[in-house]
Formats: sequence, C-alpha cells, structure tokens
Amino acid sequence: MAADYVLAIDQGTTSSRAIVFDHAGRAVATGQKEHAQSFPRAGWVEHDPVEIWDNIVAVVAEALAGAGVTAADLAAVGVTNQRETAVVWDRATGEPIHPAIVWQDTRTDALCRELGAGDADRWKDRVGLPLATYFTGPKVRWILDHVDGARERAEAGDLLAGTMDSWVIWNLTGGTDGGLHLTDVTNASRTLLMDLGTLAWADDIAEAMGVPTAMLPKIRSSAEVYGTCRAAGLDGVDLAGVLGDQQAATFGQACFEVGMVKNTYGTGCFMLMNTGEERVASTHGLLTTVAHRIGDAAPVYALEGSIAVAGSLVQWLRDNLGLIESAEQVEELAASVEDNGGAYIVPAFSGLYAPHWRSDARGVIAGLTRYVNRGHLARAVLEATAYQTREVLDAMVADSGVDVAELRVDGGMTLNDALMQFQADQLDVDVVRPVVPETTALGAAYAAGIAVGFWAGTDDVVANWAEDARWTPQMDAEERERLFAHWKKAVSRTFDWVEE
Repeated sequence: MAADYVLAIDQGTTSSRAIVFDHAGRAVATGQKEHAQSFPRAGWVEHDPVEIWDNIVAVVAEALAGAGVTAADLAAVGVTNQRETAVVWDRATGEPIHPAIVWQDTRTDALCRELGAGDADRWKDRVGLPLATYFTGPKVRWILDHVDGARERAEAGDLLAGTMDSWVIWNLTGGTDGGLHLTDVTNASRTLLMDLGTLAWADDIAEAMGVPTAMLPKIRSSAEVYGTCRAAGLDGVDLAGVLGDQQAATFGQACFEVGMVKNTYGTGCFMLMNTGEERVASTHGLLTTVAHRIGDAAPVYALEGSIAVAGSLVQWLRDNLGLIESAEQVEELAASVEDNGGAYIVPAFSGLYAPHWRSDARGVIAGLTRYVNRGHLARAVLEATAYQTREVLDAMVADSGVDVAELRVDGGMTLNDALMQFQADQLDVDVVRPVVPETTALGAAYAAGIAVGFWAGTDDVVANWAEDARWTPQMDAEERERLFAHWKKAVSRTFDWVEE
C-alpha cells in the first residue's frame, strides 16, 4: 500500500496530540490526551516527562486506529512541541532526574538577574533573546544546581538535556537503545544557548551559564530525515520534521513571504513575523528567532512577540474563580453585557512577557466599581488577549518598518467570533482564520513531508492553505484608542509588585 499520510506528534503545554494528515493537508484522525499540571510553589510549573511520553504512545495508537492506517501507510513523522520547557534525564536508564520545568515557570528569576549582571540583554545580539525565566538554559542550570550529584553526572556525560522535542525524539528513536539526541534550529533558538549566526551552541555562553555542552542535543534543520522511529507503533517510519510549536504554526499558516504574520491563541499567545534571511534585532521588546530551516537551505528568521497568558486566563476564570463551568461559556457570559463596564484584567501571573519583559509584574483587575458584574469580567478576560496582541503587533511594526496587511490566526480561541471581531477592531487590520485550524501539527507534518518528497515544497503548503473566516475592523478610531489607553494604564499598575 502506498504511503498516503503523514503523522504529526504535537506535544503541547496542556496535552499531547497525534494527527494523521492526508496530501491535501486535512486532518484524517486525531488522538489527544491531557497531562497533569503541577504547581509545587508560587511561580513554579512542572510536568512529568514520563507521563507525557506514555500519553504520546497512547495518542499515536488512537490516531492510527481512527484513521484505519498502520505505520506502513505513513510517509513520515513530524514532531512539534511546547518550546523552552526543560527536561534532564539519565542516558543509561532513561529516567528524568527532575520534573520538566515548564516555560511559564519563574523560579530562575534571581539566576537570570545574576547571569545578566545588571544587563538582561547581555547576549541578545547573539542569541536574539533577553535573559528571562522564559528560556531553557537557566532552567537546566537550576536542575544541575538543585539535584544532588547532577552536575558531576552531567560533566561525566551521564545526563542528557533538552527541550521536549529532544525528549520525545530520543524515546521515539530507541531511548536507552541508541535513541537519537537531537533538536532543530527553531527549538535551539529558544534556549539562550544557540548563536543565531552560526546555528551552533555558543560554548562560551553555555560555560558562563553553567550548562555542559556534552548534555546538549545535536542541532539539525527543521526538515530532513533524522532517522527511523523504533517505538510507539511507528517502527520503520522516517522521522523527518521538527519545529517548535509557534514556528510550526507559522509554517502551517504558509507565512513564507517577508512581512507575513500569524498569531496563535493557545495557553499563551504567540505572534511571529517572517523577516526572511535577515535577522532583525528588536528595539521594542520582541525576540529574534529562527522561523525554520529546510535541509541545507539558508535559515529563515522571524520576529516574535510572546504573551504568557491568553487561553489560560479563561481556565483561571473557570478553575480558580468558578465564574464559568466550561471554557466555551465565556463567550456567552461576555455577550451578556455591551462592554467591559470599565474593568480590565491584566494577567501578569508569571510577570509580563513581550513587549514589557517585567518579571516583577503580577496580575491586576483594574477599574472595578459596584456596576461591574460576572459578564464584565468575562469580557475583560477575552479583551485582555486582544489588547496584549495589539501591544505586540505595534512593536512588530515599529521594529520591522512593515505595515501588516492582515493577521493570520489559529488556536482554540479563534473559534470565539466576538473575540476575533474585537481583535480586528483593536488592530485595525483584517483577522483571517484558515480552514484547517490545527496549524501547529500541520506545520510539523509539512516539514516532515517535504523532507521525504511527500510534498514538493512550500508551494504545496501555500496551495493547500485556504481561508475559512475573515473579520474586518468596525470600531471607530477614537473608541479604539480610548479603550487601549485604559488598558495601558492598567498594565502600568502591575509593575514593581515583586520586590527583591
């Protein structure tokens, strides 16, 4: 039987998925399973890597069964993943020596200040990132500093470290029996340890950060045959694509021309602008990152604005406050009022990411009066995502000098029509959702399929992309600016909450 499909493994922040895609880029079948979120202390967020791997095995089986196919029907497997989350494990046993430290975790705040010695941009010209709790390198250093004997074992070559793609790939390709220890340029560009110019680990930075390079995976392109799978019922299938989740979504959204922008609305919110082969250094609080690299071709770079809390704010409204019973109810509750009643919620639960980069910030609800009710708070929760997105897009335009024609969007929150309309109103730019919403997994599938010739190249991705819905701005300029001015005032109230 011909290999008519590509499988994508999408290891996300709250769940792991496997999706079988056909040549038209349509999802044939999906398997999905959530994993536990652990919050052992304020600001700490952890995952169990073993639970995640077990879930991946389960969802791959579910997706293959749902599609009625086997490994023999697959042309390739691609992997995409939550970025920045750090895992360290024993090379001989395959056991993690500590729970994975998630990208949202803030425990490395003091360490980042120490490493920066008063300059958070100490290495930004080389790695594209400020020294912040968001990124992987300091998390690995923290594990080595806090697990007995870990540093000695790391220096002896007994421990491996990486982002979640490396953990998945190592297990998928054999684990303790010859598993491949690798990552791709997009994930490596999120560690604070890779030089964006050479696309290699910066030995001097790794040494200064206290991370032995012997632990780190080999850096490869985003689309090439790395080896064959030997686990999860995928034995013999080429593993041929790896992209960090936001770069994967950019790939799946067919943002291949300079100036094209996508925004993913998930746990957080992540906007990327393709800058081509040029590395644009941000002066407005954005990150310079690798968008993708296909085989031996020149790397493509991007500007990125990362927002820590978007969809997770809806979860907070449900789980912590109990104002809704399901995430879907937030739209109905928000629609019960005409506006936010003057209330603004700034969800700086882990500090503020782009464009502010304030680890001292904490969340606030501002503008409360006796008039404000549950509906106003629900509306403020949704509007917070749109305001944060505008802050990032404004910074992106300022950095790039490019006027954005439209914003391509994906992720669960894009099903909320009211939010997408408000987003278009705040940006004064058309917002466009594609027919296939699973752009993250799709991007990983495309990368793997291109590497093995299942798709001819990025032109096939462009041909497959199709518009599903479009929202055009309707708000007058004066009202748009009045609302945004109040949002910025609310943001200013979050600063300086955490003291040394």
